[in-house]
Order: sequence, then C-alpha cells, then structure tokens
Amino acid sequence: MPIVKYKSQEIEVASGTNLKRALTSANLSPYNGSSKYLNCKGLGTCGTCAVSIKGDTTPKTSVEKWRLNFPPHHEENGLRLACQVKVMNDLVVEKHAGFWGHQVQ
Repeated sequence: MPIVKYKSQEIEVASGTNLKRALTSANLSPYNGSSKYLNCKGLGTCGTCAVSIKGDTTPKTSVEKWRLNFPPHHEENGLRLACQVKVMNDLVVEKHAGFWGHQVQ
C-alpha cells in the first residue's frame, strides 16, 4: 500500500484512493483557512486543494488542466488538485500559502 507524507505525518492508503479523501480521512486538510468550507467538494473547479506532489501520480484530468491554467493558478507552478489525484505510489505532498495554496516559493 502506498504511503503519503503530508505535514510531517505518514498515512498508508489503498492504491487508487483519491488523495483529497485520503487526507481528510486522516484528519489532514488539503485546504488553507476558510477554503476548508468554501470549496467545490471535489469537482476540481475551485482550485483550493492545490498541492505540490513529489512522486508518480495519475495524469491530470481535463478539469484539472483547465483549473490550473486559470488565475490565481499558473501551469508553470506544477501544482496538482488533491481532489483529482489518485494515489498509486508513495507521495510527498506539500501545501503552499494563500487561499488556493498557489503561492509557490
């Protein structure tokens, strides 16, 4: 089973599990501040669950490609939407600053 490392915690998840669901099931949030309440509930349209991921992931969905090319996001930041990623391998996930987690340093 893959291991997801996030906020200095490690969680083991079944292969194919949605990353957002895996994190929230472990009481870890892929959101910053009030975006925990103001989000699209996993549809991929709001962009508030954007994270950096190290490790092999599933390809971007069409809605994810669209949303990550729409402000405040920019494709060159290399972010992914946790609600659109399926965990297939070990991953290291990082949340950045900003309402949408878009402030990559």
